[in-house]
Amino acid sequence: MHARVNGTEHPLPHDSRRTLLDWLREDLGLTGTKKGCDHGQCGACTVLVDGRRINSCLSLAQLHDGDAIETIEAIGSADALAPLQRAFVAHDGFQCGYCTPGQICSAKALMAELAEGWASAVSGDVAAAPVVTRAELQERMSGNLCRCGAYSNIIAALEEVIAAEGLVRIDAEASA
Repeated sequence: MHARVNGTEHPLPHDSRRTLLDWLREDLGLTGTKKGCDHGQCGACTVLVDGRRINSCLSLAQLHDGDAIETIEAIGSADALAPLQRAFVAHDGFQCGYCTPGQICSAKALMAELAEGWASAVSGDVAAAPVVTRAELQERMSGNLCRCGAYSNIIAALEEVIAAEGLVRIDAEASA
């Protein structure tokens, strides 16, 4: 049993009780993914599995045989920040930084969901292409908590990157 983590194949742990979070952090040394609440309520442990965001603290590692797992370490580096990371820095979308890796992984998945036309709980017309508003972004990021309260800065960073990439229409009036 193997999983591809950040482009590299790794054998999954033999212990069937090992969470994906603990395997990533303790066995593979990928400490960018944080352990927050350990109950799936804060989003600090968010990683991407086959492009979809999950709370790694709630998932057993052995369930990911054959999966492609992406952590914050694969999104960018100090020398080559990804657009999301640059926007978080530019808009001060982090304070202590503890939640930032999970926020950025979630934001990356959010942008893919928008590009694929996924509706959310606040989408006006679930059959229409998503229109990005502040409320839409807040809803889509609601699984990621920030104890420092940098929410408005995180949303501003998302708006910048989404606009720059032209993924979907941004409703500036509704976002104001």
